[in-house]
Amino acid sequence: MSNHPFKLLINGIDTLVCSYFLEPSGEPAINFAKLAEMKESIRQSKSKSPAPLELAATGFLLHPYGTSSGYPFVLENEDFKIECGEFNKPNFYVTFRSQALWRQSAWLLHEKFLSWARSAGFSPYRPEALSRVDYCFDYHLPEIDFTEDSFVSRSTKDSQYREAKKVQTFSFGKGDIVLRVYDKVAEIHQQSHKVWFYLLWKMDTDVWRIEWQIRKSILKQHDINTFDDLKDQQGDLLRYLSTDHDTLRVPTNDSNSSRWPLHPLWQDLQQQIANLNSLGVYRVVGRPAALEERMERMAISVLGYLKSVAAVRCIQTNKNTLDMDEALKYLGLKMRQHLVNVAWQDDVEKRINKFRHGQW
Repeated sequence: MSNHPFKLLINGIDTLVCSYFLEPSGEPAINFAKLAEMKESIRQSKSKSPAPLELAATGFLLHPYGTSSGYPFVLENEDFKIECGEFNKPNFYVTFRSQALWRQSAWLLHEKFLSWARSAGFSPYRPEALSRVDYCFDYHLPEIDFTEDSFVSRSTKDSQYREAKKVQTFSFGKGDIVLRVYDKVAEIHQQSHKVWFYLLWKMDTDVWRIEWQIRKSILKQHDINTFDDLKDQQGDLLRYLSTDHDTLRVPTNDSNSSRWPLHPLWQDLQQQIANLNSLGVYRVVGRPAALEERMERMAISVLGYLKSVAAVRCIQTNKNTLDMDEALKYLGLKMRQHLVNVAWQDDVEKRINKFRHGQW
């Protein structure tokens, strides 16, 4: 395998959705009537931004809308998106944040949610039910020597996405099982902006993701309903997916594609899955990474404006050039003319709340 130019960088759960069946176990810390009032107040203010609030000593953002599936409240922070309602069954529908999953693991986040629920005055009256799990393997893959026809899949639906005549995504299946093999770096640039993955990978080029999106019906077929089931059965499920459901092969003249030899990348993937229980847990301190990236982008943006300030000031003063310190000094004077000291602290606190609750 060492002769092939690829290497597994990280693997793990990138998306997880779970239903929780909770009942009051005392005086609940969540007052749904007050939540409704607060949601309506946000809506009436015509604000599209969620409002910060604290529930059971945990910060959230409350959105001014419910969900199409019937949950009246949507709460978010850097760990969870919680859809909930007093009379819904299940009454808590939780999406675990990608960044939190890599930082803390699915099982730690599950315990964290249950701990918060207990502090909020709720306890489970039946086990949780997993609705979706996305498991991925991120490879350093500088050379793509396969095409859509190299995949052998039980899925009847397939597609590919190209940009600048280069394939960026191979997709197989729809609904219960979806396999996606795609250029994760391009996806970060164009869609998700999850640049903190660069810290996990220790690189920022030529990373492709092999990812299965697995829905509830398939999880149940493999006796995966709870987090304990997932811990015990995920290896068997991934072996089924990578051996029986989907494979990547090297095409030959044989008319039966299932007899084509496995691609070396897929051989490595199957071996990684066989060793899954000993691979260890990969984590990243996601918030500092995301904040540092945000700071870099702001610095680049401000530098661009500063050059424009220097250019305009040169024209105003008939100078040929203006260095950065002079431009900064002049811009500082201009900004102070627009500064309202009372509003400064309020505006900063609003941004602090956004960043603390995962709104990078």
